[in-house]
Amino acid sequence: LGTFPVEASVCSRLVSDGVMCLQVKGHKPQAVKPKVYKQEVEITQKMTVAALAKAMNKDVDHVFEALLNSPVDLDSLDQDSVLEERSIKEVVTRSGMKFKWAKLSETRKRVNRDAHRRPPADASCLVSRPPVVTIMGHVDHGKTTLLDSLRKSQIVSTEAGGITQHIGAFLVELPSGEKITFLDTPGHAAFSSMRARGANATDIIILVVAADDGVMNQTVESIQHAKRAGVPMIVAVNKCDKPQADPQRVKRELLAHDVVCEEFGGDVQAIHISALKGDNLLALTEATAALAEVLELKAEPSGLVEGLVIESRTDRGKGPVTTAIVQRGTLRHGCVLVAGKSWAKVRLLFDENGRALTEAGPSCAVEVVGWKELPSAGELILEVESEQRAREVVEWRNYEEEEMKLEEERSAIELKQTQHLQEYRKERAELAHLSWRQKKAALYRAYKAKFSGRPSERTEDEELSLPLVIKGDVDGSVEAILNILDSYDAHQQCELDVVHFGIGDVSENDVNMAETFKGSIYGFNVRASKTVQQLATKKGVPLRLHTVIYKLIDQLKDDLSSKLPPHVVENILGEATVLAMFEVSVGKKKVPVAGCRVQKGLLDRRHKFRLIRGQDTIWEGSVMTLKHHKDDVQSVRTGMECGLSVHGNMDFKPGDVLVCFENVASPQVTSWNPGF
Repeated sequence: LGTFPVEASVCSRLVSDGVMCLQVKGHKPQAVKPKVYKQEVEITQKMTVAALAKAMNKDVDHVFEALLNSPVDLDSLDQDSVLEERSIKEVVTRSGMKFKWAKLSETRKRVNRDAHRRPPADASCLVSRPPVVTIMGHVDHGKTTLLDSLRKSQIVSTEAGGITQHIGAFLVELPSGEKITFLDTPGHAAFSSMRARGANATDIIILVVAADDGVMNQTVESIQHAKRAGVPMIVAVNKCDKPQADPQRVKRELLAHDVVCEEFGGDVQAIHISALKGDNLLALTEATAALAEVLELKAEPSGLVEGLVIESRTDRGKGPVTTAIVQRGTLRHGCVLVAGKSWAKVRLLFDENGRALTEAGPSCAVEVVGWKELPSAGELILEVESEQRAREVVEWRNYEEEEMKLEEERSAIELKQTQHLQEYRKERAELAHLSWRQKKAALYRAYKAKFSGRPSERTEDEELSLPLVIKGDVDGSVEAILNILDSYDAHQQCELDVVHFGIGDVSENDVNMAETFKGSIYGFNVRASKTVQQLATKKGVPLRLHTVIYKLIDQLKDDLSSKLPPHVVENILGEATVLAMFEVSVGKKKVPVAGCRVQKGLLDRRHKFRLIRGQDTIWEGSVMTLKHHKDDVQSVRTGMECGLSVHGNMDFKPGDVLVCFENVASPQVTSWNPGF
């Protein structure tokens, strides 16, 4: 053990494991025993015997044995008994293990900070309000003309092609002094989502049906929207001034869709009108007012505001602007509103004519300025107490959306893992009968075959695709276009990929994005500055700006068709029968020549030829020479005899058929049909 100074007192002792330890005066003890690894056990408060055994990876009896000679009464214990903290630590220590407190895995749940509608108001607080009436029907059946006649203005002239492409919200005062808020929804097939939104925001629906056209596709769709929303209808049979008008036929056709007019024993009023000439409009407004009176429409004018976003757009001078219907409360300057994941402090209010308002009560259609971001059309508007509260609501809704996305991604990952595990087990089960070496060899061959195919996948031609950047003037227009694009079903021909969409005029960023993805920009009712147009031209980005929805879709179909490779069609020019075969000396070489007679059409040496023997194609290619008698000719026609030779040694036989043909490329058209 070595020699120490005389003054050092040496004490030796044996530790429990038999390892010698030396303690020297003036020196710290030196431990020479090796470090022993101890299993860590995670413990928690109030653990049961079974839970502790599981944490230690032991059975329940081991815990009972560890508690022998301890103050715990073993006779009163079973596996579900809760142990004290002292006993838990003692069991772990006696088992030669060490403990650590388990971290709480449960994350703290965030408090729901969302805003909600107020509970229904007391009946004594309610006052009468004007009805909100939506005018619906098929495209070009006279809906906007009807509104035009009702409010004595020229809306139709401002709509591209005379087709309504946005929801218009207007307050109309009748001669009797009653007020009605009208919503004019688009009738074009592309704007189904807008019509659904109009039906959900309304009290009464006026279904406009042309007396000369009858019930059409969007008429049926409007009826379905009204039934789903549970909104009563009034039928306005329009264009009754036309000679070919047949209002009775319209009513009979409506019966097929469970719309029973009063004269057939139903409860739906049918008014014959002429929106263009203004005939019988008073009867229509009176019918609307009477139905509104029966419905006893009331709302609470006080308290926090509730409403609905009808339309949203970005205005150059005002920024994000929404058209909204107030459903409850009174909207004033300074109100703090939340809609979807956006909030606003109201700076300005305007009516449909652009006049500034100080306040807007229930059933009023109003333009709201002051949004931080543009809310989506159809969102519920709720007033909150302060800007801080508005930020909390928006933050909570963003958090909730992120959580939903994470949950979807987590589900997708778990599904993929499960599928991978099933494939792995299936693969292993197929090799279960093999020895270890055979199994390794089989797996190596399988992986080698699998990975060797990957480079060829990368070298394959890229799939045809048309990336799009969509820009619209309002949220509803972009929504309508995206809904149409959702119906695209010609992916086997060409992929259609929307890389970006937004509201507002086309910007340089849009052009740069379209260039990055090698795509096109489609704008609806928006403009592009001269600088942006020059940039698009310089970068070769197609810029398609339209004001009518079906022209935009037609342009898109043309662009898709132009991406497709042409169809190659074989056109037969003529046929000839081989009568004899002989050889001609060309220098020192003998060339086989077929003597033929043209049976139909013509043989032209500039095109391709095919030699058919019986049912089989023997040869295909071009001819070297074509002669009529002794003259070289370009072509020979029906009934003429000729001699021809081809490249290579071809063994012609009498009875063979020579076919002259050409491949004609015809443009391919996309199979996508959006339905209008």
